[in-house]
Order: sequence, then structure tokens, then C-alpha cells
Amino acid sequence: MRNLWTKAGVFGSVSMAFGSMLWSQKNPDSDQASSPSGETDPSSLYELKLVQVLFRHGARTPLKSIPDVMEAQWVPTLLEPPAHTQINYEVTDLNGGPRPPAPVEDSYRKNILSGGSFSGQLTTVGMQQLYELGKRLRTRYVEQSSFLSSTFNPAEVYVRSTNIVRTIESAKCLVAGLFQQKEKEIVPIFTTASESEILYPNYHGCKLLKILASHRWAESSTLPDIAADLQRIQSALGIAAHQHIDFILIRDDMVAREAHGLPCPPVLDSWRTKVEQRAVDMICHVYEPSKRENLQLCVGPLMHKMLANIEGKLQGTSSEPKRKLFLYSAHDTTLIPCLMALGIFDMKWPPYAADITVELHQHRETNKPFVKVSYIDQDQLIPGCSGVYCPLDEFKQILSSYSLSSDLYQSLCNSKEDSTKP
Repeated sequence: MRNLWTKAGVFGSVSMAFGSMLWSQKNPDSDQASSPSGETDPSSLYELKLVQVLFRHGARTPLKSIPDVMEAQWVPTLLEPPAHTQINYEVTDLNGGPRPPAPVEDSYRKNILSGGSFSGQLTTVGMQQLYELGKRLRTRYVEQSSFLSSTFNPAEVYVRSTNIVRTIESAKCLVAGLFQQKEKEIVPIFTTASESEILYPNYHGCKLLKILASHRWAESSTLPDIAADLQRIQSALGIAAHQHIDFILIRDDMVAREAHGLPCPPVLDSWRTKVEQRAVDMICHVYEPSKRENLQLCVGPLMHKMLANIEGKLQGTSSEPKRKLFLYSAHDTTLIPCLMALGIFDMKWPPYAADITVELHQHRETNKPFVKVSYIDQDQLIPGCSGVYCPLDEFKQILSSYSLSSDLYQSLCNSKEDSTKP
């Protein structure tokens, strides 16, 4: 088992993941080091080759309501799709066959919120957010650079989503904004069965991750500072002591209400900053970024897939040589560990429709490959990279600490917890 972790890069530098969380996001405008020749506009030195966008779904109904407080009315009219977000699309498995069963979505359908809507459903507000993200991508990659065709072409664009309605609909809305409802043919949105999903930490498909994470989730609400604040807010809100709540649940309901202009308990006005802080503290405890193996199991296969897409483009081995854009529709619980692995988590919960965009560039003079990462439209200086335009070798070295091939991932997932202990 120790050999498995060694292969996965666990026993390299252990400080990168946690220490790099202290790096602040850097304004690319002030980073002239990103240009080898000191140009004020380094982008002119590079030719864009490939874009990968990992994004969170838009605003939605809450997963659970805060108990014992005034209810928000989640009426079905809040879920009506705007006409400009409609496109002709179909949801398939990764091979183009029928959509797999969706047990996660089925669980949401068992929970009806006050007002009549199901939990976890993309709303009109959320649909518009993803449409706007699509428009931003259109401005950059269609109108400004002519990198993409102005009409959707499946040879150019690959769309993958978790098999959950809100992420599928988010992908659809983004494509509508990106291509302004212009498609040559039906837009395929690819999904996979829950046990093989790599677009979120897969507690169902990875036994070891479930073992490692389950007690971290249980512990997260009992940490002294968090537990003390939780007791205080529970008392302030008048929530019965027997009700199980935590700061992530409170934040989820609070942010969902705010996004839709629905009333929150007045007590939360003075607690908002603390709720945000404690929710982030909890999720950091769960993902435990100081222990690399946890992030590996959370996002290792996804990192491996994104690196493979880059290599396929550079080596000319892609099955779709004309492919220029990969779209991955996912969750906050996907973006957070990815940001941690990249060393750019800013200790703020990713908002609805947040995106991590990874661009592959080629230097026009040297032909050497570079990677540029942005988060919510802000270029990032990745710790370990010599510039915002990061030489691919440096980028691969950083991700090698977390990337896991499918075979190694499965080997680790099926191992026992006690085998991971030194």
C-alpha cells in the first residue's frame, strides 16, 4: 500500500498544498514576469491551443432548509427556463448511449421544500448566471480571438456534466450563451454512472475516500471554535437542540435565499460573515489539504483527465483532433479541492457559476507549451510556476502530486484505511 502512495507522489514535498493556500490571488496586470521577454502584453507571444473550463452550476434551491426558522417559499415558478437558454440537446452516457440512472438526483426528488419545489434544483436565476458565463466565454473565444466557431460544433466542443439535473441544465445554459442558441446538430451532454464519476469527490465509488472523509465530516462540527459558534447561532435562531445542523447547511440555505431575494431570518444579518467563515473552516477540515492523499482521492482522476487532454492535443493523439474546448459542469465540492490542489484557494466559498479555466498555449517563437489558469475571470499565479503563463513542465510537476490514473485510483480506493498509516 505504501508503494501505491509513493507512486502517487504522497511522499514528496508535503507543504505545497496547505502552505500554498496562504498565497493570495495575484493580479496578472502587475506580473510582468509572466512574459519571458518582458512584454507588457504577454498574450501576443502565445497561440491558444486548448481550453478546459470546470464550472459550478448556477443558483439553485437549497439542499435542506434551516429547521425551526421562517420558511422561504420555493415555488415552481422560480424554476422556469428563460427562452434564450433553450437549445436542442440530449443527455447520454460517455459512449453516447442512454443516460445512466441518477441516484443522487433521485434523492433530491424525495425532498420537497416549502412552496412545492424539489431540493437542489437549478432556478431561473441560476440559468441566467450560466448563460452569462457562456456569453463571457463567447466574448473571449469567439468574438475577440476567433478561437472557436460561432456555431456549436461537437468536433470542437465536448460537454460533460455530473448526472444531476442542475449541472446538466447549467451546461445547457452555458452552451446557449456561448453559441447564442446556434448549433449545427443536437448538443450531446455526456454523463457517467455515479460509481465512476470523477467530477466530484466520489464517496460512493471510492471506499477509502468514504472511510477517510466520513469521520472528518463528523468531526468538523465538533471542533471547539466551530462547535461553540454553532451552539450560539442555534440558540440565536431558536433552533431546537435536537436538530442536526451545521454551518454548511446554514450557509447553503442562506445563500440560496439571498440569490433569489427571499427573506432570511433577521438574526442571520449579524451572523453572515461568521457563517461564511465557519463553513469554509469545516470544508477545509473535511478535505484536509495538508494531507495530499485526501486531495488525490477527491480530484486526482479529474486532474489526470485534464492533463491527458493537454497531452493529447500536443501529441496529436486525441481521437478528436479538432477539439478546442472541454466543458465540465460540476459543483462547489469539485472546485474547492481543485483550487486547493492548485494552491489558489482563497478561503472563500466558490459562488454559483464560478469557473476554473485552464488554457494551453504555445509560444510563437520557441513552440514551447505553457498553461494559464484563471479563476472567475482572474488570471492566477500558481505556486510553483515561474509566471502566469506557466511552462507546461512546471504545471505538470505541480499536478503530478495529485493526478491519479484510473488504475492507481482504483487500487487506492479499494485499499484499507490502516494501510495508509505510516
